[in-house]
Amino acid sequence: MARILVKRTLVGIAALSLVAGCMEGVNPLSKKGEGAAAIASGQTSRRVERDVEAPDVFQVSEKGLWDGRPSLGGVWVAHPDVKEPERVIIRNESNGSFVIGALFRRERANAGPRLEVSSDAAAALGLLAGAPADITVTALRREENAEPEAEAVIADAPMAEGSEIAAPEAVETATLDPIAAAEAAIDAPAPVAAAPVPAKSDISKPYVQLGIFSVQANADRTADKMRKIGLTPEVHESSIKGKTFWRVVVGPAMTAAERADILAKVKAEGFADAYSVTD
Repeated sequence: MARILVKRTLVGIAALSLVAGCMEGVNPLSKKGEGAAAIASGQTSRRVERDVEAPDVFQVSEKGLWDGRPSLGGVWVAHPDVKEPERVIIRNESNGSFVIGALFRRERANAGPRLEVSSDAAAALGLLAGAPADITVTALRREENAEPEAEAVIADAPMAEGSEIAAPEAVETATLDPIAAAEAAIDAPAPVAAAPVPAKSDISKPYVQLGIFSVQANADRTADKMRKIGLTPEVHESSIKGKTFWRVVVGPAMTAAERADILAKVKAEGFADAYSVTD
């Protein structure tokens, strides 16, 4: 009985609120120009990313060599003049093939060409083990453009003087049953809570990049390997000049200490050239 009384009380309150809301009308035609300004204009943007060559950042054209040994980290080359790891386009000038990969600093100077080529890069470029080839390596930079996506955009501008608003079309009306509406509102299920927004990292380069791969299966295998040791990998697909490549990163780390821990775990798995990146 008490529950029924409470429900009837809530229904009555809700019904009074609905009736009051219906009685309080607002005349949209009260003043010229106010209607146009009342509707906010809206526009959304999506980021379109593509890589462009940046020879001013780094570029070399010289002999490159794959020593025949398998290597981890996907597609990469190493050169002694490198200061910071870069994303690069690697070209085999003898056959015109190219691939996207990473560029690292070569720490040890061995006999032969200064440009060291990984096994995955050699396979993509058609290099033979122990056979130097003419290679050009050019740095890449990400170019971002904001392309507006048209939605319903209404200019926030006053109406021209002398313009008239068209008469509204006839609208069918029906008597509102406040009791039924209130009961429906009370019996309606509670809205589902929105998913929490992920926390934003406080560091500029919260991800650790393991490698760039020209074969998706290799990237997926690397990501699976990271999951098995408790890390959270992401595989990012990109393309340039019709070539698709996949980057494997782990993160994001919330602090520099967490990033250092991720980097240590990744290197312990054999990815000695892993480094921190923005995304």
